[in-house]
Amino acid sequence: MKSILLAAALLSMGHTMLYAAEPATAPKTGSVAEPAPLPESAIEIFRIAPGQHEGFLKMLAETEAAMAQAGLQPDQLYIHEDGASWDFILVKVKGQDEKKWKVASDILRKQGHPTGPDYFFTIRKMIAEHTDTTAIGPTTATAYLATRKTK
Repeated sequence: MKSILLAAALLSMGHTMLYAAEPATAPKTGSVAEPAPLPESAIEIFRIAPGQHEGFLKMLAETEAAMAQAGLQPDQLYIHEDGASWDFILVKVKGQDEKKWKVASDILRKQGHPTGPDYFFTIRKMIAEHTDTTAIGPTTATAYLATRKTK
């Protein structure tokens, strides 16, 4: 069931985002162009504990602000409107600059955000259920098929 929800969520992301992320091909070596590596994303699905939705969103907003200050691309947030039992889906771009992540972490720590086990216990008070996975994308079918070794 969760994979159906995830597929539905990913399909509902919209074509604008997908086509904007079409990877460029690398310079030709010989007669065959090598496609650029496809981006990877981490996808997290949350069901929030009763009464914790606003607190969870405020924590995300503070994290977004720290990420922006550090020059990181923000996560994409999807908010449940109708249907299945999830509340929020976050799509996070993988492979962003580690130095910028350190800056964002330092900003959050200076603001009093918990770290280590304290973060674990704080976030778990807000979450009833959580799952995550890694996916290729955002991309397009054309870009993905272009990465095949045999055609």
